[in-house]
Amino acid sequence: MRRDPADAARHRWALVGVVGVQAICAVYLASGILGSLLGIPLPPLPWALHEYLEIAAALGMIAGVAFGALLLHRSQEGRKAAEARLSRMRGEFRSHMEARFARWGLTPAEAEVAVLAIKGLRTQEIAALRETSEGTVKAQTNAIYRKARVTGRTQLLSLFIEDLFAEEAAAEVTLTERRIVRAA
Repeated sequence: MRRDPADAARHRWALVGVVGVQAICAVYLASGILGSLLGIPLPPLPWALHEYLEIAAALGMIAGVAFGALLLHRSQEGRKAAEARLSRMRGEFRSHMEARFARWGLTPAEAEVAVLAIKGLRTQEIAALRETSEGTVKAQTNAIYRKARVTGRTQLLSLFIEDLFAEEAAAEVTLTERRIVRAA
């Protein structure tokens, strides 16, 4: 859900405009109060002009509140969309890991140890979580590394990182292809 750059620029200028109007309104309202407090005489304004300026100041403040509410709403929508994408990606990554584990022929216990190792837990922590001995965890990690054809945890993790980059590159190629088709 990417926004059009021209749309983003319009929103930016609208925000600048509303903030500018609010600043002018705030200066106008504060000048009267500060003038009275500091004893600075201000030139008298005709009653009608004074009323128009106060109405404009109030409308400027209302516009600022409305625009602020709109921006807050949009940021909340963006946050929810990002959380939904993250949740979906977590599920997809978990499915990808499970498919890899199945291809390697990992047992359920080895798959669980592999997930914990990928998360960065140390052997002692994995053993404590699984309520097994450190020797069992070491044997399971060695079996995982052998089946995955890697020499350690870093290489195991790098297999999944490489997959993420490969999927990202494939998605970018697909997006570029769509743009080319639309342009044609």
